[in-house]
This record gives sequence, structure tokens and C-alpha cells, in this order.
Amino acid sequence: MNPRKRLAARILKISPKKVVFDESALSEIKEAITRSDLRGLIAIGKISVRKTSAHSRAGARKNQAQKRKGRQKGRGSKKGSSTSIVSRKETWMRKIRTLRKFLKLLREKEVLNATNYRKLYQKSKGGYFRNKRHMKLYIEENKLTAARETEKTKAAA
Repeated sequence: MNPRKRLAARILKISPKKVVFDESALSEIKEAITRSDLRGLIAIGKISVRKTSAHSRAGARKNQAQKRKGRQKGRGSKKGSSTSIVSRKETWMRKIRTLRKFLKLLREKEVLNATNYRKLYQKSKGGYFRNKRHMKLYIEENKLTAARETEKTKAAA
């Protein structure tokens, strides 16, 4: 590495790779020994700094603007575990609301009596059921709807 180039880089506080000597002034640069000589050549423009093309942020700014609008935030662009994408609380809320709506519907249609409704409500609150289908299976297996039919037949008789 040329010592003058290194010295000029120190003066300009840049990398020696970015220092450019003017081809027509090479003899003048050779004569320059001191820092003040080099400063003079820099002031005249015989020694200059190479412009580096910085990585453009235009695309990043565009994406950022779109994300502020709520675009490009779908499931495909999320990183991390499934719980970082949809929180545990969010999944629980979705599940429990579905189960409770289903229970309410069964109670309104008088498929479930008050005691069975309460039992199923407590079980769902305790996280017993995986999903709505699981609850339906449980109701069928334990014949919780049959109690209603036997009550109707007794009332009719």
C-alpha cells in the first residue's frame, strides 16, 4: 500500500481503498511528504474520495409503508413457533367460545337439561374437550341427550 495513500486515508478518516489520486497530478503527489502537503492536495481536489454505492433502502421503505397499512403480515411472513404466531391465549379463547356457543345452542333447543349443561360447561372450562367434535362424541357416548327423551316420555304418559 502506498504510504501517501495510507496517510491521506488517515487525514480523511476513511479506508485507503477509497482514496483516489488524480492521474494528471501524480508527480505533485510524489513530492508531497508531510500531512500538510497532502491536506493541500485534498483541498485542491488532486486527492479525492471514491464514492461507494450504498445499498439502496428504497425497497425496504416501500415494504415498511405497506406493513404500516397492514399488508404483508400474513401467516407466511411470520417467523417463530406456532404460539408466537397465534398466542396460546388466542387459541384458547377461540376454542372456549366455540364450545360455549355450542352448549348454549343445545340448551336452547332443550337437548341438554340444566345439570348436564352445567357439567359440560365445567368440563370445557377445565380444558377437557379438544374441540366441538370431541364434545359431540362425549355427549353421544355418555347418552346425555337420552335424559331429555325419557323425561318427555314420562310427561306424555
